[in-house]
Amino acid sequence: MAELSVITVGGKGSSLSSSSVYAVANGLAQLRIDSSALNRLPSSSSSPLNTHNLVSLLPSLPTIEESRASLVVLLSKLLSLSGSPNIRTVLPVKIAELLNSPDLKHESLDLNDEEALALEKLKLSSALYAICALLDHKSATLSTVSDAVAAISCEALKADVAAFNLIDSGDGHAAKEEIGVASDLKVLLNGSKLVGKVEIEAISRIPKIHASLREQVKSVRSKTRVELNSGGKLVCAGVVRTALLPLAAALWDLGDRSLSRAKMNVDGVGSENSRSSLVALFEQKCPSGESLRGGFKLVSQLVFEEEENYDNFAHEVNVLMGIVWKIVTWEAITAFMVLEGAELNGKKSEGSEVNGGENVKVEKKSEKKKKVVLGKGTSVIIQLIKDRLQGKGGNAVDSLGLLGNWVEELISFLDPKDPEFDSLLNRVKELVESNETRRLPKLPKGTRDFAKEQMAIRKKAFSIIEEVFERHGATTLDTPVFELRETLMGKYGEDSKLIYDLADQGGELLSLRYDLTVPFARYVAMNGITSFKRYQIAKVYRRDNPSKGRYREFYQCDFDIAGQYEKMGPDFEVIKILTELLDELDIGDYEIKLNHRKLLDGMLEICGVPPEKFRTICSSIDKLDKQSFEQIKKEMVEEKGLSVETVDKIGTFVKERGHPLELLFKLKQEGSSFLENNASIDALNDLEILFKALEKSKCIGNVTFDLSLARGLDYYTGVIYEAVFKGGAQVGSIGGGGRYDNLIGMFGTKQVPAVGVSLGIERVFNIMEQKGQNQTTRATKTEVLVSVLGDDLTQAAELASELWAAKVKAEYLVNKRVSKHFDRAKESRIPWMIIVGERELNEGVVRLKDIEAAEESIIPRSRIVEELQKRLSS
Repeated sequence: MAELSVITVGGKGSSLSSSSVYAVANGLAQLRIDSSALNRLPSSSSSPLNTHNLVSLLPSLPTIEESRASLVVLLSKLLSLSGSPNIRTVLPVKIAELLNSPDLKHESLDLNDEEALALEKLKLSSALYAICALLDHKSATLSTVSDAVAAISCEALKADVAAFNLIDSGDGHAAKEEIGVASDLKVLLNGSKLVGKVEIEAISRIPKIHASLREQVKSVRSKTRVELNSGGKLVCAGVVRTALLPLAAALWDLGDRSLSRAKMNVDGVGSENSRSSLVALFEQKCPSGESLRGGFKLVSQLVFEEEENYDNFAHEVNVLMGIVWKIVTWEAITAFMVLEGAELNGKKSEGSEVNGGENVKVEKKSEKKKKVVLGKGTSVIIQLIKDRLQGKGGNAVDSLGLLGNWVEELISFLDPKDPEFDSLLNRVKELVESNETRRLPKLPKGTRDFAKEQMAIRKKAFSIIEEVFERHGATTLDTPVFELRETLMGKYGEDSKLIYDLADQGGELLSLRYDLTVPFARYVAMNGITSFKRYQIAKVYRRDNPSKGRYREFYQCDFDIAGQYEKMGPDFEVIKILTELLDELDIGDYEIKLNHRKLLDGMLEICGVPPEKFRTICSSIDKLDKQSFEQIKKEMVEEKGLSVETVDKIGTFVKERGHPLELLFKLKQEGSSFLENNASIDALNDLEILFKALEKSKCIGNVTFDLSLARGLDYYTGVIYEAVFKGGAQVGSIGGGGRYDNLIGMFGTKQVPAVGVSLGIERVFNIMEQKGQNQTTRATKTEVLVSVLGDDLTQAAELASELWAAKVKAEYLVNKRVSKHFDRAKESRIPWMIIVGERELNEGVVRLKDIEAAEESIIPRSRIVEELQKRLSS
């Protein structure tokens, strides 16, 4: 028997871990008290002693494991009270002796009143947090083991594992644990030739279900770590409830899906005798779905119990944990049986049959056994199981008795208390972690990779955007991705802190561009241009905190008009362009909020805001789409020095929003405060011209006049606007812009008025993806697949080259297996196939197949290009 490890408690600066509690509770480790802790305790008591029955004072729980765990926690907490002069050395020593004995024999002990009171006080909290510690340790190991078992089931069921191809969205809002689970499973299944064939819901849900358990494991661990080492604190029911109830829900989900896969595995066992034997054992020993539901239902009911009964609640969560462990173990058994059962049976009587109790030699033709290629990780796990079963009845699994022995051995192997379990657990961890550098080179936060389907959507969207821009007479422009720092600074108000500065590379201080507008203004000023209608589609960079729909690197699609034009003409056109873009991109309902910077300044002046604070208060108002007015009010009063009266006045104005012409009419009525302010009068006159033009263009229905819109950038001088998606996806602003008459003059001697709009294309892509457009958009434009059945590359080269020369979009595949060709066409959604086999070559023809219509024609080889072009154009 292996020598037991020793766990020390009570040392200075030491802490108690869940793994230590589990080890001592299950007799896997001995416990000792640090001598320094004992030295802090008195050996005798000044108080009178009374004989107490330790059975009534120490925690007593439904299982030996839980009772022993609660004693470990109680001992640790008791030692933390060592400053008390009346808790003697004998009490913790006696508890340690009990824990190190084979069974818990409670004896009578003479205690003083303070010792008895301390035990009574710590009883409930020790019991609760002990069970939390057990659940912490078990759930962490279950999370690792269930991933490995699920990977084996993927191969046993020949399942499609496309759901594991998760990509980090880069916006800081990705389902991190889901991606982690999917990545771990991909590592274990790397190289497997069994997966990828059958779509199974219980497989595709693995990342989400297992990620939920991982999240709850972290939650339980963080709370348990604190409570185990919190001294003599009383139990907090809220901590236990918020930690264990979500864990129970995650366990229920995991057990439900694992049981579903186990049942499918049983059905997949090849040998009828093995299957019937396995079914008998499975039905007898594997927990049923009813027992799983009953366990979770009981936990759900007990959560409403009184605080003093919370040990029952925690115990039932531990019972539920045991049920799920058994189910996952049976999933492993059934998956292993599918993958290796035939091989084990084959060893029993290779080359012979049993007939009436005698072995009869059977003449068999030589059969070439098909090699099963498992994943690099799963093959190691399978071999570990086979090694464990070697010599334990693993070579004759048709017999119910022998199969039962084999099953019991596997159940023991997957029991965390088994001496070999830790080696299995560590091997699984090594398999995953050894691939860390190869499989997970991480993306910087706030950035994204785009798969082929996503790129197809992006190309389609960019094509629509360019067509709209060019329809309005714009020409394209490109500018450097970085600018002189002095060019960018002072243009973005409080957002200037988000500019990415580059390291000094030789005398120039440079920064990555924050937007496309300032570089455009710099270009116009540098080149002395007085009239320019341009568009630019390019990446910009912001040192922002990534969140849903917010990135650090993203595309902007800008359209700007610079120069002297009819009053409000350019403003009308850029807003019209914004509506055309959003309509033609087909994202769904949207709203364009619109305001005027001069009207906003007039409002602030009317409210009594000092002119020097206009810009900083605008930055605060600009946050109203993300925060409540009360939050903004606190910022404006406490941080920016406005009076409560002034802020309340602002509050009455920023609540005004509505149909453009109706709200404009209201603001221009006699007695309106705005009519007493010259800047506001100019703004209202501008907006009247704009709104009437938008009405005539039949796009005013998507526009809302909103006095809370501020747009925080410093360079705006006139109309400002922002587009917001009104569908289910919460993505924030999807576009915006405004008039900036003074920006170009900041770079030169001549003022050139300008107005522009910028489309937040990344957020638009998010909406398009959520609407499922990636499911209807092909990643390639391939029109035909040239399928050569055989290994003659020259045939494919000749025919494909003729198609390319005729400007037909074609791919080719050379393979002997017909299924490979059809799989390729189906996966890439290629509409046509030209099939060339030996028969077609001999007859001088090809087969032209219409995939969607499932129709096939025989075409002379010399006419195939002409015939295909005719069908593509029809």
